[in-house]
Amino acid sequence: MTMDVTQLQRKLRDHQAFMFQQGFLDDQFSQLYKLQDETSPNFVIDVVTLFFDDSENLLKNMARAIEQIPVDFQQVYDPVHQYKGSSASVGAARVKNVCTTFRNFCEAKNLEGCVRCLQQLQLEYSQLKKNLQYLLLLQQEIKAAGGSIPKID
Repeated sequence: MTMDVTQLQRKLRDHQAFMFQQGFLDDQFSQLYKLQDETSPNFVIDVVTLFFDDSENLLKNMARAIEQIPVDFQQVYDPVHQYKGSSASVGAARVKNVCTTFRNFCEAKNLEGCVRCLQQLQLEYSQLKKNLQYLLLLQQEIKAAGGSIPKID
């Protein structure tokens, strides 16, 4: 038995609220929704999917750069800087904040700080991805049930 649309919409709103309260997302994420309309009904899903692909590549590049001996901190810095930009553009606030700290450690050529930030970034990203995937799943279920996606306040 499928849940009714109203229940799904409530779950979606509750989960969005949770993600904002926990600081996973900021207002930039809400802005993405304002760009989604009939002409681009999957805009948010498309942007988030691209962000996931980007994230996986950038995290791999950071890990690879940190493992080099000696470490070229510019090779660590570049993907961190890029990741800060892409996470800011989708409203991934916690990921963006870790990138800011990570960049500072790169500039200070602090390997230990960089390693800690990479681990924190991997953790933040996996939590964000899990929560965003759930959000997208709820949206798909609402659409499949013939409902509309509630606007983010």
